[in-house]
Amino acid sequence: MSVASQPALEVQALAAKRDERRAAGVACGTHALHDGYTDLILVMLPIWQREFGLGYAELGLLRGLFAGTMATFQIPSALLAERLGTAAMLALGTALAGAGYCLAGASAGLPLLVVALFVGGLGASTQHPLASTLMARAFAGERSMKAIGTYNFAGDIGKMTVPAAVSLLLVVMSWRPALALVGAVGLLAGAAIFVLTPRYAREVAVQETEASAAQSARGARHRFAFPVLLAIGVLDSATRMGFLLFLPFVLTAKGASLPTIGLALTLVFAGGAAGKLVCAFIGARIGTIATVWLTEGFTAAAMVALLPLPLEAALPLLPILGVALNGTSSVLYGSVPTLVAPERRAHAFSVFYTGTIGAGAIAPAIYGVVGDALGVPTAVMVVAAVVLLTLPLALVLKPVLPARPV
Repeated sequence: MSVASQPALEVQALAAKRDERRAAGVACGTHALHDGYTDLILVMLPIWQREFGLGYAELGLLRGLFAGTMATFQIPSALLAERLGTAAMLALGTALAGAGYCLAGASAGLPLLVVALFVGGLGASTQHPLASTLMARAFAGERSMKAIGTYNFAGDIGKMTVPAAVSLLLVVMSWRPALALVGAVGLLAGAAIFVLTPRYAREVAVQETEASAAQSARGARHRFAFPVLLAIGVLDSATRMGFLLFLPFVLTAKGASLPTIGLALTLVFAGGAAGKLVCAFIGARIGTIATVWLTEGFTAAAMVALLPLPLEAALPLLPILGVALNGTSSVLYGSVPTLVAPERRAHAFSVFYTGTIGAGAIAPAIYGVVGDALGVPTAVMVVAAVVLLTLPLALVLKPVLPARPV
């Protein structure tokens, strides 16, 4: 290497680091804002109930409208991003999500509120597949899982901060200007995303070289590997939602009051937020398969152990359970780039998020039927048994996922 080429390499290295920082800031900031928008609806439901005279079924439909639209349009958003580019699509989606809340703030009746939530959900559909792909592109190889774990953790920060911030705004102003203000943040964020998102060259299929020949030889195994990973993600998401459905009733049977139940859920969510970050770093060190066995095995054991414990012993267990309950997701999302070609990552992430979010939406209804038929303790044991199905599925991935990511 010539001395003259060293300054050029240093400039390239500095540019790559700058793009990494921008990609991480855009992806994590977008995830925090979008997840905050999604959970903000929970704060607004009682207000909309009083304002528009809605029943619980109608409130459930409003909540489902936003989440359902978001899940439905994730795959089309990823496909459209292949034409428009990640920066433009992610910026447009964030601006649409913000516009949805601006419309909600202007709504004088239920029809406009329905339109507003549809627009918001449509905009939110861009975030998961595109921001995840951006992180995977910026942080390749061993760093990918840690980066995506950090990205997942940022979403939980948004779930806590955005609803809390709006709750404070509601102390000093009515709900309509508060929503218009938080919606305007989305419009501004959309412009910032468009400017700051690094423009990477479009990734194309790798040519058949000596280095790619070995990967092609494993092609058949890779073809079934992603569906298996998706199945693990679906079971993991269904387990999480099923357990959270029954947890308040398990604690009530132990004599917990409503404030204690609220504290218990907070402990689970706090542990879950930490788990998304911690388990990503564990996965990067010991590999996906070992981490899935560790987290899912502990989840099942802790659920069963929770049933006979008195309330005083159950509460300290909940944040640790939350770490395992939520932490698996970061390892699974972080493994997606390993199993698909670079040019297919956005589509793969869109399919993965659609499947896991859909499973989380459907699971409470299915497990609710089990709870009605068998009782809450037996239903919790069924949930624990189902999560154990992820263990043999993880072993199926052993030929294609290294013991330690590379």
